[in-house]
Amino acid sequence: MDYYEWMSRFNPIFLALLALGSVATYAQTPESKPAPPISSALDSGLFYQLLLGELNARSGEPGVGYSLMLDAARKTNDPKLFQRAVDIALQARSGESALQAARAWKLAIPASREANRYILQILIGLNRIGETAEPLKREIAAVDPKDRVTAIMAIPRYFARATDKKLAATTIEQVLTDFLTPATVGVAAWSVIGRLRFEAGDINGAIEAARNAQALDVKSEVPVVLALSMMSPKAPQAEVIVKKYLEGKALPELRMEYVRVLLDTQRYAEATAQLQIMTAEKPDYPEPWLILGALELQDGKPSVAERSLKRYVDLATAKRTATARAPTERGLVQAYLSLAQIAEQRKDFVEAEQWLNRIDSPNDMLNAQLRRSAILARQGKLEEARKLIRGLPERSPADARLKITAEVQLLRDSKKYKMAYDLLAEASARNANDFDLVYDMAMVAEKMGNLEDMERLLRSVMAGKPEYHHAYNALGYSLAERNTRLPEARQLILKALEYAPGDPFISDSLGWVEFRAGNLTESVRILQAAFKAKPDAEIAAHLGEVLWIMGRRDQAMNVWKEGVQINAQNETLLDTLKRLRVKL
Repeated sequence: MDYYEWMSRFNPIFLALLALGSVATYAQTPESKPAPPISSALDSGLFYQLLLGELNARSGEPGVGYSLMLDAARKTNDPKLFQRAVDIALQARSGESALQAARAWKLAIPASREANRYILQILIGLNRIGETAEPLKREIAAVDPKDRVTAIMAIPRYFARATDKKLAATTIEQVLTDFLTPATVGVAAWSVIGRLRFEAGDINGAIEAARNAQALDVKSEVPVVLALSMMSPKAPQAEVIVKKYLEGKALPELRMEYVRVLLDTQRYAEATAQLQIMTAEKPDYPEPWLILGALELQDGKPSVAERSLKRYVDLATAKRTATARAPTERGLVQAYLSLAQIAEQRKDFVEAEQWLNRIDSPNDMLNAQLRRSAILARQGKLEEARKLIRGLPERSPADARLKITAEVQLLRDSKKYKMAYDLLAEASARNANDFDLVYDMAMVAEKMGNLEDMERLLRSVMAGKPEYHHAYNALGYSLAERNTRLPEARQLILKALEYAPGDPFISDSLGWVEFRAGNLTESVRILQAAFKAKPDAEIAAHLGEVLWIMGRRDQAMNVWKEGVQINAQNETLLDTLKRLRVKL
């Protein structure tokens, strides 16, 4: 039995047995045969030194225990004892002692990768990043060449907690200098350098590294993953790297990740285009059909959305049957709810109910019941719908909030604005910091014609939550719509754009302000960009009106027709056509 096997069984009972064993040895009768000796590498002095070291380490004297253990390790060159000395120091939060033991271990056993890893990790923990280059080089050099890419890709995890990100980036770049040109390992090395530069705030340097990686292998996914993580208005060059990769045979998972980035930045038209590529290239890949259907429904194309969503249901159901249920269940629920909504819009309430009946997940029954309440309201059964909502169980504050939102929406759809306002006021009184409720109250106040109350509520949101860009946009647009206080309206909307750069709906508001101010050329430029980013019926109404006033009536008609195709029931568009006496 070696020391560590013995120590794993070390406890007070063993000490008692050890004492009894000693007594029993001297109590043997002359006839007794002595037990055969136990072979051990430990002499009695070293054994008791280790025992004393453990006793001190466990009884609140880790410094003494550490010294005894490290001394024993140096005498024996036993890697387990060196490791134990390091562990005792780490448990005592003595990083310098742990580093001393790890370096002694490395000196005694130069080939030990474990000792080298300890040195590297302890140096990082001590934030002595500049000293990590040599152990990191040794670690990479010791790796089997076939595993070197994996080892290089793991480097950022080592330095995740380093406080000096710039020093970490320069140190690792120095270490990886010899691995930048061979294609396979070079892609990994440049990508790691790019990741660390990005974390250090060097966006341009990170982009350069990602480009270098892609230049070595344009088909590699590694620099694309880095570029996707960097995509933002501040780093437009990152998207160039992504698009270059997508021109080839792209992994569907990476194209989907690009779609998610586009959705996060509200670039819905571009996301739709990518999804259409995916559904053409990979028609049996379920997820793109679901997101495409949701976007098509949002764009007011229910019949097109219905086809996409049904395709998703077929694929996801087949996949669920063939594999596990969980990965596709959430998506199926979303599809069922959307399909029920489409059926409801065309007043096919029987089919809507059939889709809802397919939802059997307890976690989603609330959403299904809320959809049922909307169906009841559409049939003129508003009070029955409200009763259904109020009777739904609440498993969390989020459920209670969702119920309020759903009931308010029913009341707004039924033009019961006063009832909606009172419900929101009651909920807001219970949730003083819920600025979404206050914002919704302001929007209902506007519907009621109570513009002073609307402005008061919106300004309270701005004061309580300055980054709430919807409030700035709503007030600015309201002022522009009434053609009053236009300089103030412009400043409010520009403030909203500071918090949400490129938002097409806020840009629409800005374009409308410029129209009201008589800046028609600037208005058209802004509105055309907004409509391109987000084809929306309300933006179409505004853009068409500006073109109409400028005498570009054929263009205006084409924009309005496109708006009608998107959403023929949009109030702003219908009011615009009626006011200008235009028939499409």
